[in-house]
Amino acid sequence: MTKAKGKRWQRDELLLVMILYCRIPFGRQRSGAVEVIELAEALERTPGSVAMKLNNLTSLDPQERTRGVKGLDGASRLDRLVWNEFQQDWERLVLESERLRAQVSQKRDFLAIGADADPLAEGETEVDGTARVRLAQGFFRRMVLTAYRDRCCVSGNPLPEQLVASHILPWASHPQHRVNPRNGLCLSHLYDAAFDRGLITFDEDCRLVVSKRIRDHLSNVAIHDNFARYQGKPFNPPEKFYPDRVFLAGHRDLVFHDL
Repeated sequence: MTKAKGKRWQRDELLLVMILYCRIPFGRQRSGAVEVIELAEALERTPGSVAMKLNNLTSLDPQERTRGVKGLDGASRLDRLVWNEFQQDWERLVLESERLRAQVSQKRDFLAIGADADPLAEGETEVDGTARVRLAQGFFRRMVLTAYRDRCCVSGNPLPEQLVASHILPWASHPQHRVNPRNGLCLSHLYDAAFDRGLITFDEDCRLVVSKRIRDHLSNVAIHDNFARYQGKPFNPPEKFYPDRVFLAGHRDLVFHDL
């Protein structure tokens, strides 16, 4: 099929580009990447045009600029609008985008972006409460694990079965940040459990802090090997969506127990 040239981008299309931006690492924001080609086919656009939009979004990401990744100049007013919509309400925009993705998949036999199974049934566009939670959790997991290159940010554990997209501010008490990727850390089950229960946290310089409960058991080989060796060391930073330092401070104040 001939791809339209010069066709004005629509908001729905940019929502799909944005969720792809969230699901793939920076190194795959290129026209030859299979995910980019699949989305281009679905939108009846060229892979080059989709890659361009991905890199326009990169130019709007302040944390990418901080680490010297500039993206492309020329982000449009609509690019900025969609970017800002996501920053203001991640959960609503993720659900809207995933509904669009399900519709595109049904109409064009579009292969699902990324490797996650979708909780939306084929052709389903309305999401009940349980499905909304599953959808949000699945998307959050994929964003966070991708950002950390599928490795625990404390230990470097690369086994997907043992990795968790851990919420910095708890899911139950901070619903407005449930799908915000900057409220996430990629942790193995061991460190996720300790983080969730306030046994570990991270200081202002993102260094691991262990509670007195753990320090009192450092003579135990397992505790020593899993915690003492990392105590005081900064976590391995993500490629994108660096955790919000305000959220990390909130974890220290609200969750961590140095008892």
